Amino acid sequence: MRNSQPLIRTGLAVAAAAVLPVALAAATPAAALGSGISVSTSGSTVSVTTTVCNQTASNGMWGTASLLNSSQANFSQGRQVALSGTTSIQTAAWQGVSPGTYTVIVMCAFNNSTAGTQSVIVSAATASPTISATSSPSPSLGVMGGFGGAVRDYGPVTLGVGSALVGTGVIATAWYLRRRTKPHRL
Repeated sequence: MRNSQPLIRTGLAVAAAAVLPVALAAATPAAALGSGISVSTSGSTVSVTTTVCNQTASNGMWGTASLLNSSQANFSQGRQVALSGTTSIQTAAWQGVSPGTYTVIVMCAFNNSTAGTQSVIVSAATASPTISATSSPSPSLGVMGGFGGAVRDYGPVTLGVGSALVGTGVIATAWYLRRRTKPHRL
């Protein structure tokens, strides 16, 4: 009977671990699950990637992506770019985008459906560091490294004394442990 309690606790923990991913998936909003696009920014460039659009047979287009600022309300008002890519991935990009909050909408050309909508924030570009050449002489030696950051050579006498101390410590430790395993003698 005493062994059944740990089994019950283990079973409950396993059941809770199995239910947790299902509960988290149910709590995820439907809008996050249905978005078929991925938007990223790099400096003043905004890129969108999707895998859900099919190419039309009539004109060979994948679709169109539109970048809308906060004052624009529909797809046709935004900066539109044609999707390019392959059957596995389609992409579009906008360059020179000023800082602010934008909405990216992707429309597939095959069935005129929305592949996804996602908001993105473009940050102000940070100043890139400038590299300037200096006319200082190059160092003649490399980094003087060693054990523990040592910067000078102590010589054979110092190394010999240190080795003797370490050896004495090892022998003393072995002797002490050996004496502990034997029974006490009087």
